[in-house]
Amino acid sequence: MDENEIINRVANSSLITFNLEELYPSGEQAEVDLKALLFQGLILREKDLRDFIKVHAWQNYQHKNVAVFCSADAVIPTWAFMLIGIALQPFANKIVFGNRDVLASQLFKEALDKVDWEKFRDAKVVIKGCSDVHVPESAYVEAATRLRPLAASILYGEPCSTVPLYKKPK
Repeated sequence: MDENEIINRVANSSLITFNLEELYPSGEQAEVDLKALLFQGLILREKDLRDFIKVHAWQNYQHKNVAVFCSADAVIPTWAFMLIGIALQPFANKIVFGNRDVLASQLFKEALDKVDWEKFRDAKVVIKGCSDVHVPESAYVEAATRLRPLAASILYGEPCSTVPLYKKPK
């Protein structure tokens, strides 16, 4: 071996990288914000909602993951969100109450439910920090708490620059 040869110690280490970006939910995401239906920006009238439901192009949500919420500070009756959910159900893949962040959290949780966590038993795991897509903090917390009973150690960041989170006692 040449004394000037650069050795990639990260590549040669026993670290396993857990990349949440690889679990990014498939399918387009959309939202239904009831704010636009509020009378004078304050209240939701049942007739207006029912008229909206009759004429809205629900087929535009075909195979999409949909967040249903109201971004205005208004009291919306529970049944209003239920009516929107019923209208979406024949078309959407997934419907959640909440904004896009809540939708992303729910979709990541479902993806994490499918992970074979046993493969991380006694492993040194780096939960990859940087990604090209938005990964909600809830997904990082969920991954870390699922890894803790299994992994020998958990780090966060990139293999070349990590923050230690957990090390199993000897």
